[in-house]
Amino acid sequence: MKLNLESLKDRKIWEDNGFKLPRFDIGAVRERTRGSPVWLHMGAGNIFRIFPAAAQQELLDAGIADTGIIVCEAFDEEIADTSFLPYDNLCVGVTMKTDGFSAEVIASIAECLKASAHRARLIEIFTNPSLQLVSFTITEKGYAVGNAEGLMPHIAADIAAGPENASSLIGITAALCLARFQSGAALLALVSMDNCSENGDQLKRAVITVARGWTEAGTAPEEFLKYLAPEDPSAGVAFPWSMIDKITPRPSEIVKSRLKKMGLENIDIVRTSKNTYVAPFINAEEAQYLVIEDAFPNGRPQLEKAGFIFTDRETVKAVEAMKVGACLNPLHTVLAVFGCVLSYGHIHEAMRDAALVNLIKLIGYDEALPWVPDPGIIRPNDFLDQVINTRFPNPYIPDTPQRIATDTSQKIPVRFGETLKKMSASGKNIAELRGFPFFFAGWLRYLMALNDGGVPFEPSPDPMLAELTGYLDGIKLGRKDAQTLERATRPILSNPAIFGVDLYTCGLAKKVIDWFKVFIEAPGAVRKALDGEFK
Repeated sequence: MKLNLESLKDRKIWEDNGFKLPRFDIGAVRERTRGSPVWLHMGAGNIFRIFPAAAQQELLDAGIADTGIIVCEAFDEEIADTSFLPYDNLCVGVTMKTDGFSAEVIASIAECLKASAHRARLIEIFTNPSLQLVSFTITEKGYAVGNAEGLMPHIAADIAAGPENASSLIGITAALCLARFQSGAALLALVSMDNCSENGDQLKRAVITVARGWTEAGTAPEEFLKYLAPEDPSAGVAFPWSMIDKITPRPSEIVKSRLKKMGLENIDIVRTSKNTYVAPFINAEEAQYLVIEDAFPNGRPQLEKAGFIFTDRETVKAVEAMKVGACLNPLHTVLAVFGCVLSYGHIHEAMRDAALVNLIKLIGYDEALPWVPDPGIIRPNDFLDQVINTRFPNPYIPDTPQRIATDTSQKIPVRFGETLKKMSASGKNIAELRGFPFFFAGWLRYLMALNDGGVPFEPSPDPMLAELTGYLDGIKLGRKDAQTLERATRPILSNPAIFGVDLYTCGLAKKVIDWFKVFIEAPGAVRKALDGEFK
């Protein structure tokens, strides 16, 4: 068995070997999708294939939908070349349940495009009135358009180059919206499905930043801005908020081996030059949530029949704050950072560490949860219980601390910074916190790129990694010079762009530095401190 359309014609051998197959006519769906596209997705990563694409497959199987999804990759186009096109855009979704393993061939992806090579096709899709939504999974950093120094270089370059020559994903999206506006101004929804606070507004700000730059330069008409952001929001392009939740690790060699035993042959795992791990299969947990603001001016697929929850913006905001600010993401980041320092290979292994479990319980239940609202549709305590007792310890989820530690500097502002800002605004004495400063000190220790035994490791990719490690370059295990430590860490701890607040101003920096001193006393100091404080 090989993963391609020709091999799928022999349904019996696939089904006899345990694979669930699509029940719709793949060719007919692809033909209809090409002529009347409804859904375009930006970002051809693993979470897209195992969740939104699988949901659309459910609608296709049930006869509720008759078109698939077109996916476009702009950041790492090797993904298209290595794990989509060689497999006729098919993939195998592997669900790692606590009591078993299931595999499904997902065929709802009708077309895979590369932004650099398929601009004309993207314009054709965007200018088709049938298009209802464009969704995004491009990670938190994908929405960044500026910093304290001004516009990001790639955004400034897109504004200067004009719509026809935009090359970043945000610039390309703005240019495609302009093409749709100029072709008749049919509305649509641009839906961020990334784990970042108020993700719809982040996407909107990014697109409008580029659009405004073009209108000011005279390369786009003023009316274009009114199309994207009119005085009456219901009269323009919609940017719904959403909250997505499904743990989707890198493709696992263990899963690959099991699929081969089931008879699947051509399933190589590839690491691209941009450090993306991809394969024709995706392994993920069973639990999943996607809560979306129901703002779709040109209609939408009936995804509520595939488990999506459509609601109002305030409820989405509450669910997102609950998950991203307390019940899952910050705890994942804590496990990732200490997991790397303590040399754990998988998250479920870290969850056997009683001290680490007690640390994330303290941060989750005691320090973060009181600052997030109850969304009503999901009870925060129940959600947190499921995360700590069932989801993180699942031994069949081959998730690694190294994957989750990616882009930690971009995650801390959302996962911890928002809570710190709420605390600060309320007048809470932040210096009383125990778990937050312990974790921040652990992150500093992680940035030294030495495990607890003093052995070097390679930190996960992070856009601030060079800057952050540069500050700590002179810090060595066993060095306790307080002035040196304070001087090295001050540029990090005083940066509100990382922590939401200046940790010096709010009185938390001293605790962080004190724990950092403990962590660098000698090899084994992190283990000793964890056990002494939390076991």
